Amino acid sequence: MKSKTRFNKLWLIPLGLALLAGFYYLPPVHSRLAWRVDELRTKIIYYFNPPSEAVFQPSGEAALTIETAIATVRAEYMMTLTPQVTATAMPTTGPTPTPTVTSTPLPGSVILPGVKYVDQHERWNYCGPANLTMALNFWGWPGNRDDVARVVKPGNGNLRESFIDQGKDDKNVMPYELVDFVNEETEFRALLRNGGDENLIKRMLAAGFPVLIEKGYYKDTKTNTDWLGHYLFTTGYDDSRGGFIVQDAYLRDANLKPIGKDMLVDYATYQYGWREFNYLFMVIYPADRENEVQTLLGPWSDEKWASQHALELAEKDIQTLTGNDLFFAWFNRGTSHVALQQYVDAATAYDQAFALYSKWDVEKADRPYRILWYQTGPYFAYFYSARYQDVISLADTTLNETISKPTLEESLLWRGRAYYMSGNTQAAVDDYRAALKVHVNWVPALQALQDLGLQP
Repeated sequence: MKSKTRFNKLWLIPLGLALLAGFYYLPPVHSRLAWRVDELRTKIIYYFNPPSEAVFQPSGEAALTIETAIATVRAEYMMTLTPQVTATAMPTTGPTPTPTVTSTPLPGSVILPGVKYVDQHERWNYCGPANLTMALNFWGWPGNRDDVARVVKPGNGNLRESFIDQGKDDKNVMPYELVDFVNEETEFRALLRNGGDENLIKRMLAAGFPVLIEKGYYKDTKTNTDWLGHYLFTTGYDDSRGGFIVQDAYLRDANLKPIGKDMLVDYATYQYGWREFNYLFMVIYPADRENEVQTLLGPWSDEKWASQHALELAEKDIQTLTGNDLFFAWFNRGTSHVALQQYVDAATAYDQAFALYSKWDVEKADRPYRILWYQTGPYFAYFYSARYQDVISLADTTLNETISKPTLEESLLWRGRAYYMSGNTQAAVDDYRAALKVHVNWVPALQALQDLGLQP
């Protein structure tokens, strides 16, 4: 009789699980717990396969002669390398640089008024949307972070998916995607440059223009572990306190309360993290203030000059930096060469960077194994140098060893292109379609399929 009673109560188990699942997916609960569940899953995967141990070893071998390869690749793919190339790897000459920007001394302190703080939490990978929203809201744009994300990280296109889960697998929004959003979806304007410096940021701020930078960031600054790429909205500076005033969308206290509003970051710390992204910066501004922005930028108004300047900064850093920092200097050199379309020189620089990466001193800091999540210059360099196997190997390392799920659309796209150039068309098609599952209607992947006469 007792066994029969126990049997009759077994139906409570699936009912309890169903109720638990239903409770978990209630928006207030899901927003607080989902990231913890995902973080636990990732930690388990990384425990058995530590991503910091993954090391890419370039072969340095080109599939064809360089001249033939570049001519062939450009002819077949120039139309497919859309926004990413246009924004970061094919600079166009801008207005004639202003010889002298201004002789007016900069004030000792500037704190821009009217900044509306936006955090990135209760969403997945919202650093880009949150920071761009702050930059646009500053100028009166009425939208919010979800309006930005709907365009720049739409996920798989499932309209029934809540914003809490939308674009979950899209780990990063590239700078060119943010710039394109401003220029194509709003009445404002945005520009992107490499090679910025502290005085330029101050000059922009003193004239009333906040600046968005991308920087390296260690999640645990005490132990230098868990390196990430991070956007930082810069809205002021104070020389008396020795730092920039920033809006950090990520930081929270022990009670999960955002604490990144109006933070002071000392100049040395700001510079250190900024260097890890080749001193990249973005300026968002009203269209009718275009001339004012160009004048303030001075020589940086010319994208090619800015890329050449970034190259010179990287070369100086190579002469002065040591240890782990030297890796970023060589990586920046490669990135600058890519921006100048000097792909063979870029590939050589990246080879040196990856050689240093393999010797990284893990006692001082964890390897920045996520770097290809944010910076895809090596794919450009190796692809346009006809080193297709290196593109494939680098993408394999990135997709299979540095992330819990292979959901980096840029890595999938470049591996697909390299597969195609190596004669493996089906593998290329599979990668293009996989990229579209991460970022629906992503133009480069769509065009790659259309060039083959295929649908997504």
